[in-house]
Amino acid sequence: MPTDTPKSPSAPDDRRAYYRVTVVLPISLQVETDIGEEQFSEESVNISGGGIGVTVKKQYDSDSVLLVTVRFPDDVVFKTFLEVVAVEPLTATHRKAYRLRGRFIRMSAQDRELLIRYIMRFQRDHLQKHYMA
Repeated sequence: MPTDTPKSPSAPDDRRAYYRVTVVLPISLQVETDIGEEQFSEESVNISGGGIGVTVKKQYDSDSVLLVTVRFPDDVVFKTFLEVVAVEPLTATHRKAYRLRGRFIRMSAQDRELLIRYIMRFQRDHLQKHYMA
């Protein structure tokens, strides 16, 4: 088997198993072993029940594991682990920034359901604004 084969290739049907939404949320990313206090920043995140895409200022290694903390509306704090799938430099910006894509790992079914409920809520709110205008 070639060495450049991904560790866990996804089937075409698995690639988009969850609905994705882009929203601005307070988010914190920390290396899995970092025990410091979360540093939240408001970021536009592309999130689904399977993973997240976000712009970051720090370059992370692919396959590294991060602790992601997201503050949802109503001050609900959501924490889970994220495996970094890819980090790509953004060349169109004046600041040093990267686009991080990752997949959620070690997530309980209950946490995934909570996440999906918020994503559906964001979608519903967006559709209501769009069709009520």
